[in-house]
Amino acid sequence: MTMQDSLPRASNIARAELGNGIVLLAYENPAVQSVNLMGSLHAGSLYEESQQNGLASLTASALLTGTRGRSFEQLHSALEDNGADLGFRAHVHKLGFSGKALAEDLPLLIDVANDVLRNPVFPAEHVERLRGERLTWLQYSQFDTRYRASRAMREALYPANHAYHYSPSGSEATLAGLDVTDLAAFHAQHVGPRGMIIVVVGAVAADEALALAAEAFDDWRKDDQPPALAVAAPNRAAESLRQDVYVPGKTQADICMGIVGPARRADDFLAAQLANSVLGEFGMMGRIGKTVRERQGLAYYAFSRLGGGHGPEPWTISAGVNPDNVERAIASIRSEIQRLTSELVSKDDLADNQSYFTGRMPLQLESNEGIASRIHSMESYGLGLDYLASYAQRVQSIDRDAILAAARRYLSADNMVVAVAGPEQNGA
Repeated sequence: MTMQDSLPRASNIARAELGNGIVLLAYENPAVQSVNLMGSLHAGSLYEESQQNGLASLTASALLTGTRGRSFEQLHSALEDNGADLGFRAHVHKLGFSGKALAEDLPLLIDVANDVLRNPVFPAEHVERLRGERLTWLQYSQFDTRYRASRAMREALYPANHAYHYSPSGSEATLAGLDVTDLAAFHAQHVGPRGMIIVVVGAVAADEALALAAEAFDDWRKDDQPPALAVAAPNRAAESLRQDVYVPGKTQADICMGIVGPARRADDFLAAQLANSVLGEFGMMGRIGKTVRERQGLAYYAFSRLGGGHGPEPWTISAGVNPDNVERAIASIRSEIQRLTSELVSKDDLADNQSYFTGRMPLQLESNEGIASRIHSMESYGLGLDYLASYAQRVQSIDRDAILAAARRYLSADNMVVAVAGPEQNGA
């Protein structure tokens, strides 16, 4: 059997949809003795009010602190005594969860996940502990130039009425105003079965995995669960914006340049991914790494990243530089963006990046977790369960013209939000 034949696909992924809207998927991987559970539901920061920013994230973190039938100690003992783990985290669009256990302990893993999703009680002492940890992290982050540059870029790129303006982690001010009743209310309103995805991968029969998940979750009902929300691209003028953030006591400046990129479902997302790889990912961080870091010696690190989630996330370029090199580094990055949007990539660049994309895919499927993540993505983004099977063909079908068109559609050297965080310069 070839690698292509063994890829997860519609013919070997078991799929079922429950009457309450939960989609279950299972894939057998007998090569290991463990099993991974992964899932998501529509309860991310998109569903919180801006004045309660951080509520979804704090709610997700507090799910494992106690339920109506299990205390904090009982929940964690049930998992840890069997070498299992389970975690929850809220992103912008979704609340995600993942766990791992020996295959024989899959019933336990599903039972605990079901219990904490449906029956949390949010003990005040544990919520306060989590809030304190979050506040400490946020206070520390105020002195992290890379974090400050990234936040400043997002806040300038997306207006205050846009969900992407805010960090799912919240702020010191908004977290201070949250209490247990807010977490309970958010959970009661938004955590429900409709639109939920559950993936099981590992040394368990697919039909058995589906049956276990169905038995646990099939009776969950929430008729008043609100519909999933979509996020539109922000309306912003075609201009470059500059944000400078002074961080005392620092000797390095961090640059974050951003522009609105494509959502994962965009027709040209794969072409944009290849364009990003050429720009700042492949090899030693693409053209930006080669030019800004290696050839010109202006940066300690430099790379680009394409968001590509459920909405118009940013296409970003990041660099850490000596403060004296900030303007030269920005100019050099702009030059590489201009080059990518004005001329075809070389045939060698295209071939190298296509090989990189197709070559890394099997490596991403070496673990249960990697397989579960890919299956979850195929379902979550509506790509179809044969997406991995056709992935190599899709990559090879992208030509130089498609890469240029995608780069031109989304990137503009003169329309970037530029944020710089670091020591004060020239009295600024």
